[in-house]
Amino acid sequence: MKPARRYRCLVLLLTLCSVVIPAMAEQARPMADDPVLEERVLNLSRELRCLVCQNETLADSRAELAVDLRNQVREQMKAGKSDEEIITFLTARYGDFVLYRPRVRPVTYVLWFGPFILLAAGLVILFRYVKRRRDVIVDTPLSAEERSQAKALLDTEAGKEIA
Repeated sequence: MKPARRYRCLVLLLTLCSVVIPAMAEQARPMADDPVLEERVLNLSRELRCLVCQNETLADSRAELAVDLRNQVREQMKAGKSDEEIITFLTARYGDFVLYRPRVRPVTYVLWFGPFILLAAGLVILFRYVKRRRDVIVDTPLSAEERSQAKALLDTEAGKEIA
């Protein structure tokens, strides 16, 4: 490789790195004024669902709405509200969906117990099917003629394998 070509490749690589690496960098988070409050916000955020991501907690999500909700939680905590008051406020506003682990209530029985009911129903259906299938299969011994035909087939197959 010629030195001029090597120099161009190096410049191209450095240019690419100078564009890609800053794009991957995250915005720096400011240091918390109150580490106890931030820990409390983080703990409560682990109990709440991100409304955008739906399968992540509020603490794990990087969506803008999640950031806004964490800021709301932080402001309410600064105002002196308890965790239960904040959860009550958020469930009144967004419904039980905002809870990462919904409460067991008549409305959520299907959510909590539905999989177990479906599993039990599937097992009952499987056992009935197997029992019915077992009753249909009749085990009858071979007659002398059928036995001799089977022996002849086996002898023929054994002869082919030897040859």
